[in-house]
Amino acid sequence: MPRASTDRRRSQNKADRTRDSAMRGRRRGAELENALLQAAWDEVRAVGYAGLTMEGVAARAGTGKAVLYRRWPKRAELVLAAMRHQVGSVTSQIPDTGDLREDVLIVLRQIRDRVQQIGPDIIHGLRMEAHDLPPEALAITPTVMTTLLTRAAERGDIRPEKVTPLVAALPGILIRHELFLSDATVSEAYLTEIVDDILLPLVTAADGE
Repeated sequence: MPRASTDRRRSQNKADRTRDSAMRGRRRGAELENALLQAAWDEVRAVGYAGLTMEGVAARAGTGKAVLYRRWPKRAELVLAAMRHQVGSVTSQIPDTGDLREDVLIVLRQIRDRVQQIGPDIIHGLRMEAHDLPPEALAITPTVMTTLLTRAAERGDIRPEKVTPLVAALPGILIRHELFLSDATVSEAYLTEIVDDILLPLVTAADGE
């Protein structure tokens, strides 16, 4: 290849890098955060949770790692935010069909489908670094279930005194056990069993039954 052509290509590549750098430098607010979260998701999918570093995410996003640390001081916080950015959160789609059984089944299906989309590597990594996550990050499912149970109690479908933190946490505990601690596929029959054989009898039974 002639030298002049090579020099022109190098000059063009340099100009492209300069332009891209300038564009990255102008990113602000939601645009910047979306780019960071997408870069984090792409990076963790590419290298795995164990191989994920703030430096790697920053390089993929075309920024400095300090930009990441200002928003997410811990790796687990960054991955959790990227995960929610990618697949959403059950808190943004709390069902309200007017029927507790159907509402709970919808939420359990959402949890199952999200975990399957995320993959076991990321889920395992987050579980191992759960101590780096804020307490509210681990209380999403009980919070959603409490909302569903409270609505049902207000409709008169269940006994209000049965809406306790333990009861609200139970469906999430059971589905997490099946998803994370066994190799079994979470079937529709298993979700139905959680609701029909465990949750609903607990919240509808009279004291002493």
